[in-house]
This record gives sequence, structure tokens and C-alpha cells, in this order.
Amino acid sequence: MNIILPKLGESIVEASVLKIHKQVGDAIKLDETFMEIATDKVDTEVPSTAEGIVEEILCKENDVVKIGAVIAKIRTSKEEEIAPKNPLLSHEAASNGKLHKEDTDSISIPYLPTAAQVTKKADSGRFYSPLVMNIASSEGIGLGELEKIAGTGNDGRVTKADILNYVEQKKSGHVHSTFQSSPTENTSYPIPPTYTSTGNTEVIEMDRMRRLIADHMVKSKATSAHVTSFAEADVTNLVTWREANKISFEKREGEKITFTPLFIEAIVKCLKKYPLLNSSVIGQSIHIKKDINIGMATALPNGNLIVPVIQHADQYNIIGLTKQVNRLAKNARNGQLQPNDIQNGTFTFTNIGTFGSLMGTPIINQPQVAILAIGAIKKKPVVIETEQGDSVGIRQMMFVSMSYDHRIIDGALGSMFLHDFVKALEEFNPQREI
Repeated sequence: MNIILPKLGESIVEASVLKIHKQVGDAIKLDETFMEIATDKVDTEVPSTAEGIVEEILCKENDVVKIGAVIAKIRTSKEEEIAPKNPLLSHEAASNGKLHKEDTDSISIPYLPTAAQVTKKADSGRFYSPLVMNIASSEGIGLGELEKIAGTGNDGRVTKADILNYVEQKKSGHVHSTFQSSPTENTSYPIPPTYTSTGNTEVIEMDRMRRLIADHMVKSKATSAHVTSFAEADVTNLVTWREANKISFEKREGEKITFTPLFIEAIVKCLKKYPLLNSSVIGQSIHIKKDINIGMATALPNGNLIVPVIQHADQYNIIGLTKQVNRLAKNARNGQLQPNDIQNGTFTFTNIGTFGSLMGTPIINQPQVAILAIGAIKKKPVVIETEQGDSVGIRQMMFVSMSYDHRIIDGALGSMFLHDFVKALEEFNPQREI
């Protein structure tokens, strides 16, 4: 049986091997930790999906391994060939030998059928034999890349000779891998020129997380046509309510309430009204997500950034949101986030005002299509319009900026979302009960 490097999040395509706990010949139990891995999002453990003897280990410590690749082989006591327990497949997919469309949309992953099965990619209708699929798995070739191999068999099917020839060409450097984490195919990135430092210069090597963050940001800019819209919000009512209730809230709930859950509550309200901003672009299709999972960008003590996700944020009231926000922020700072805490985000929110910034142009967190940035809250003299006439008063003001993917979201829709978000903040009831 094969141990597969499991899917760890929509935007994660590889992981670094930190430590391997077993050696060839060692006995291993089901769900026993086989290795520790690290991504740009989280460090975690990979458990064994079978019980038996470690027959082969296909990676080394410090290696970078693709998601879905086979990392080890386990010899079990069963004589018959057993399909590997693949955590990337749903129960239904495992039972009928097919992949759900959503399983192949977010990332190209290898699929391992049993020996008696033949599978096909849902969209293209192209069939692959179990032998071809197993060779692809062992070489870390996902379905997306497999689709691009020219087949010489009947009806253009990929034969054993076709895929072995492709593997040899790829290893020799004559084939460019088409595996990408972003939903847009054939995206090329310019190679930056090499510079040589001169003068009095300190050189600091990027750590692993910073390198992966940098790559993710560059790919996002190359994938999405970024547009950023700005608005200013009068959040006086919001500030007044929090100041009046933060002490009693902490005494009653045992949690400190920040502005973050209040902002997320307003975001959820607007996403329900404008669901296109809660979507992803996959090829030429728009996939509107029915779940609303809000990612909140969180700064780490080492200066890096991570985006834990509040799953099903629309199902929480303000108390539930506060507890989720505090839990994820605490676990992020302490390095205790689990893989599920960073997966399946559909929209991201970042509070750059925490560090004093008034506004910014955030980069979309792929494969999402929008990200909202909150600036610092500042007291300002503002013209107040009333039925009795205009007056000038001191109000708590805040800039809001949202970057969105202009491939599917035009300026009108982006501006309407931003307008309604500001309106939700400004119409916040300062007499609201907790």
C-alpha cells in the first residue's frame, strides 16, 4: 500500500519533509505518525494509512514533495492488491472509482484506482488504465498534467509507452511540467534578473515560509487581473458599541471582543447578497461556493503571514465569531494551527490598520477572487448631513480597500459590494444587545 502526501489546502501544492520517523524494515501501525512536514501555512504530521512493514521510502528529509505524491510503500499481511487509502478522495469517489469535479478543480492530484478499475477525467471523458495511473502517481504526475500527454493508443489513450517516454523526457529537462497551483493554465512568470550586491550590504536568506509566500504572491498577480477599489466608512457607532460592551462581554463570555468579528459579520452579510465574490475561477468556468469560509490574515511573531480560516462563518453569531477569531489567532501565534484550520477559504479579510496603515492594495489569496483590507480607525472632522442641515463633527473614520479579480468582477460589482459593506458598518446599532 502507498502512503500519499495528503491535500493540505487549496493553495498548497508542495511540502518540505522535516523529519521521517521510520526506516525501511520498521513496523508501523495504522494512523501512526510516519513523518513531519512543513508548508508555508502550517507544520503537521503525516500518519500511515496502513499497518505493516515499511517497504520503501521515496523521499528524504529536507526534500520538497508535491501534494498527492507517493512518499512511502507499506507491505501489509494481505496477499491481494489493495487500493491505497487516499484521503484526497471522498467515500463515494473511492467506492465507484470516479473523482468529483471539485476534487480536480482546485489542484491537480493523482488518482489511484484498484487493479480492476478504469477511470476517466470527468470533463474530458479521456480514459486511463490502472497501470498508467499508478505510473503517474509514482512519478508525481497529476490528472491535469496527464491530460496534456499525447496518447498513441485507441481514441488517443495514453499507453504505458507514452507515459514512460514522457517521464524520461521530463527527467532530462525536455518537458516543462504543467502542474500549477493556480486555476489558470499556461501561466508563465518572468525570470527576474540576477543582481550582485555592492557596497556595505547585509545579505539575509529568505526562510522556507517567506520563499513560499513570495512565490504565492507572484503567482497570484500573474493569475488574476487585480483591481482595487477604496471607500471610507464612519464607524463611530461600531466603536461606541464596543467600548460600552467590551468589559461586560469579557466577563460573561471569557473572551475579548475585537473589531474583527464585527467586520467579518458585515462581510458575510454582503457575500450573501453578492455571491460572485465568494467564488473561484477554474479554467473557463466560475465556481460559486455555497459555503462562506472567511480567511483572516494573521501576522506571526517571526514577521511571516498566515491565513487561518473560519469555516462556515455564516453559521455563527457575534459570540461564536469572537471565539473562532480568538482561537485561530492564538493558535497561529503559538504554531498550533491544524491543516483544517487553513483550508477551503472562500474570501479573505486583512486588518492592516492594526499596524497603523490607513489603506492598502492587498493581493488576492488564490484561488479566491477578492480580498478586503481594513485600515486604521482615526478621529476626523466630518460633514454630517441631517434634515436640519449640514454640520461638522468629530467622527471615527476608516478606509476600506478591496482587491478583486477583474476577469469576472467588474468595477460596478466590486464597488456595490464595497458600498454595502460600508453601509452595514455605518448602520450598526449602537444599542444592540450582545
